Amino acid sequence: MLTLNDKFKALEADNAPGQEVRQGAGNIEAIMKGEKLEGELVDFSHGDVDAFPPTPNSEIVWKAGFDKGGAQAYTEYRGALEIRQILAKRLGKFSGYPIEADTELILTPGTQGALFLALGATVTNGTKVAVVEPDYFANRKLVKFFGGEVVPITLNYLNTQAENGIDLNQLETAFKNGTEVFVFSTPNNPTGHVYSKEIINKIAVLADTYNVTIIVDQLYSRMLYSNESYTHIRACEVRPENLITIMGPSKTESLSGYRLGTAFGTSTIIERMERLQAIVSLRAAGYNQAVLKTWFNEPEGWMDNRISEHEIIRDKLLAIFRNANFKVATPQAGSYLFPKLPQLSISLDNFVKLLRFQASVIVTPASEFAPHLNDSIRLNFSQDHDKAIAAAQRIVKMVEIYKL
Repeated sequence: MLTLNDKFKALEADNAPGQEVRQGAGNIEAIMKGEKLEGELVDFSHGDVDAFPPTPNSEIVWKAGFDKGGAQAYTEYRGALEIRQILAKRLGKFSGYPIEADTELILTPGTQGALFLALGATVTNGTKVAVVEPDYFANRKLVKFFGGEVVPITLNYLNTQAENGIDLNQLETAFKNGTEVFVFSTPNNPTGHVYSKEIINKIAVLADTYNVTIIVDQLYSRMLYSNESYTHIRACEVRPENLITIMGPSKTESLSGYRLGTAFGTSTIIERMERLQAIVSLRAAGYNQAVLKTWFNEPEGWMDNRISEHEIIRDKLLAIFRNANFKVATPQAGSYLFPKLPQLSISLDNFVKLLRFQASVIVTPASEFAPHLNDSIRLNFSQDHDKAIAAAQRIVKMVEIYKL
């Protein structure tokens, strides 16, 4: 059993996105080669909401929630019923299966809050949890925090063949050996991989067969690039009895500052999540909940334009890295690139620090997403176009300086 110190050590935050200020330069100057590279600071650890501002009218809708006063400030712990009713219809249509607003949907402080509640409602001491590697950095950390046992499942994201994706035999073996929960993201964070219809349907069947709870993070499922398709596990002919889907408007819609998320699915798990939320944060911020009315209700063409702008940046960054012999999969959705670097003469941690100190570029090391990965970095390319291109070029220059 983990000690209290072990539990909180599992939540290490210094290398988490947005926490680069805590890392410090240390003795990095002692190993630095050459001069600092000229360029404006670009923070690839998260999206730039100045370059891609929030959905139109979000501040007006927020003000309406504020003006509503106490009725909006102190909603039910699972969120205002009026807003849940609106979202149940929109999310049910989007995900391909109806949602009961009263019992199957909860509003949370961001999708991070939803993930915490979902794992807290399903994981206890000794629970075996299948966790994809690489995948969102909080999955593994929260499983350990709640006392669960991580069962790693490999994602073959660099494989360009038809078998690209997770090893279903490995997943079934984990289920046979007592895994009770499977948590994963699709589109995958950090690689942008979208699980195929065949894979999603097989996951659903396996989970149903072995009575495994599924927690699926679909945060980027609206930002699909040209000719890509998406399969919601809720829409499968065979659905697991225990299934929670997590979504929110923080990324694609740039509403991260409002800290809003949702989780929907099996009513008994949603009820547990509400009980946990009632003592952790009470509710998603009351006034902010009103902003969810803008979600799936953007002006005509707004989403298509946003996807198109991101696709242009994605393709230019891919060209820069591939021309420099970086291995990098093409993201099918979302705004993340996960390039594998050529072999370096220094550690990945030191290279990441040097990027910030010498090249004014902030990235997230791959070790946040899979503990064994020490040769890749994650970039959120939801950035100003020209600044992102220039920053990628500086990354290439830095690799030239520090490669073996």
